[in-house]
Amino acid sequence: MGRVFSFGSYFPGTSVVHRCDPRAKLVLACAFIVIVLLCADFPAVGACAAFVLVLYGVARLPVGKTAASLAPLSLIVVLAALLNLFVTQGGAVYVSLGLIQISEAGVRACLFVASRLVTMLLAMSLVTMTTTTLDITEAFERLLGPLARVGVPAHELAMILGIALRFLPQFAQELVTVYQAQVSRGARFSANPLAGGMRALTALVVPLFASAFRHAETLAGAMEARCYHGGEGRTRLSPLELHARDAVAAVSVAVLAACVLAINLASRLP
Repeated sequence: MGRVFSFGSYFPGTSVVHRCDPRAKLVLACAFIVIVLLCADFPAVGACAAFVLVLYGVARLPVGKTAASLAPLSLIVVLAALLNLFVTQGGAVYVSLGLIQISEAGVRACLFVASRLVTMLLAMSLVTMTTTTLDITEAFERLLGPLARVGVPAHELAMILGIALRFLPQFAQELVTVYQAQVSRGARFSANPLAGGMRALTALVVPLFASAFRHAETLAGAMEARCYHGGEGRTRLSPLELHARDAVAAVSVAVLAACVLAINLASRLP
């Protein structure tokens, strides 16, 4: 199952990154993404990438598992990079085929966008690879806790997030199962999209969603049988607590932000 959908699959460990509070991880990961978006040039992105790679080394995550976790989302990086390659124009023209032109500015934008996306994906994968689904769900609920006073269903939203994280690998596995079953029955998914593409897509989507609805009904019945009534009066075996290592992590991200701003300012100086 993990081989079908492996992005951010949890990798057990006892490193300082694993032991950081999941609330701090989520908040700092969002701050890191903002920092990456503020990068104005390759040196700033390189500083962010080096920061993430150091954290991967501290967490002692295997290179193979890290690469496998990013593989399912590599298509997004490629599409975004190619879009900038053909849309952005400027400087010397390398290829000119009618309406299609590849220029120096397009190549630069393509590489820049790809590097930023890969850096952000590495950061989010680091969070999920060092944090269990239950901890992510609880951290999300605790972060939304103040909004519960104004009517935001924090516990229910966190429960939805936890269910989604748990069902994604199973959903991907069933997609492969349905695909193999249809192929064994003679379905051709490599046919011309204009001729039989919609029929082939229907052969996948209909049984896949039927299975998803069946799992949803089973889960709802199980929750009702256990008298589920939300988070009211719920206690926790291991409550979340902030420690000194979380403060060190926050200071490290703040230092990274200062470095990125300094690099941006230096790149603008004549």
